[in-house]
Amino acid sequence: MFDKILIANRGEIALRIHRACREMGIATVAVHSEADANAMHVKLADESVCIGPPPAGRSYLHVPAIIAAAEVTGAQAIHPGYGFLSENARFAEIVEAHGLTFIGPKPETIRLMGDKITAKQAAVNAGIPVVPGSDGAITDMTEARKVAKAIGFPVLIKAASGGGGRGMKVAENEASLESALQTASSEAKAAFGDGAVYIEKYLGKPRHIEIQVMADEHGHVIHLGERDCSLQRRHQKVLEEAPSVALDAASRAKIGKTVTDAVKAIGYRGAGTVEFLYENGEFYFIEMNTRLQVEHPVTEAITGVDLVREQIRVAAGLELGLTQDQVKINGWSIECRINAENPSTFTPSPGKVTEFHAPGGLGVRLDSGLYAGYTIPPYYDSMIGKLIVHGRDRHEALMRLKRALGEMVVGGVETTIPLHQALLEEPAFLSGDYHIRWLESWLADRAKA
Repeated sequence: MFDKILIANRGEIALRIHRACREMGIATVAVHSEADANAMHVKLADESVCIGPPPAGRSYLHVPAIIAAAEVTGAQAIHPGYGFLSENARFAEIVEAHGLTFIGPKPETIRLMGDKITAKQAAVNAGIPVVPGSDGAITDMTEARKVAKAIGFPVLIKAASGGGGRGMKVAENEASLESALQTASSEAKAAFGDGAVYIEKYLGKPRHIEIQVMADEHGHVIHLGERDCSLQRRHQKVLEEAPSVALDAASRAKIGKTVTDAVKAIGYRGAGTVEFLYENGEFYFIEMNTRLQVEHPVTEAITGVDLVREQIRVAAGLELGLTQDQVKINGWSIECRINAENPSTFTPSPGKVTEFHAPGGLGVRLDSGLYAGYTIPPYYDSMIGKLIVHGRDRHEALMRLKRALGEMVVGGVETTIPLHQALLEEPAFLSGDYHIRWLESWLADRAKA
């Protein structure tokens, strides 16, 4: 087992990794930009190293500075968290080349699944159902029209690299296809340095269902059930829950086996998530995230499995700490992403936190690095915390979430807490009758009122 791990991230996920390490008796090294010198994960880590100025490109994405920090502190492994360099195959290679352990999948697996076109082909080869669409990147309009007509409009044009909704456009008909294709390609080029796009069938009202997997180097693979991440705004998840109201035990077991068989076939290592669109009882593969997900706590709540701990153990060459038969789904969990944003306009609201009170009680967890007096920097993602609740069933989890949101206090900045409170008064959400486009429609109706 490792004696010291460098955490190549910031905010709540850096703090989450630190806590897992501390419980395992592992020392931690926090790296930080100048803007994050007073961040909670920096205060709590055993050692900290400033790796550059506020812009992420000169700090959290600056590979030489991160490697140097690991070498000077004697860290043996690097945990990338999520975002930043977590799915960068070249970074994983560099880490390994310097005699350090990358806590994540092998570089070749990250590269395979990081390109959505090759990932889709890998899914097909492994027997995972996919959304009908092009076999590869679209290179000209003649090919685009042929594919679109074959699968039927509307169609979705997606970037081959990256995610988060960038490089993604809908073409409702043939007349809008060329414009959508050019716009998606331009956005993809600007955001990811790769203008390659492909075409998929645009599904009407699907749910976003993802399966959490964990694999070791000894051929053992397990899944830990599903998460429903259908509440999204601009393709960004807002609230997640586990399990999903849309699945029963039989469908969960079936898709779980399909996924674990596929993950084993590609020789996967570590934590990963296979994401699907789910409509009319059918699963359609979207992508695989080769890292820890933001919403991993809901899976931890219903299974009792510490996913970060398992990541570290697997990276150290140990076998998984449990078998598939030992994975039990217990109760219901919901996570709200709390952002420092105006709850109506979603304008970022960085600044000094004048008051802070974390909710508590049975089944309540808050993953956040906030404290009174902390200044939220304007340079990074606006998420400042994740409120996770667990109950015996969905009704109890909803009531607990309502109570916890009412207790949470963040003064000095605007947050999306009121948005989540409004959602908890909405019959469609309370009944579980929603899909990936429901939230944006609901928000548009609220804006008109």
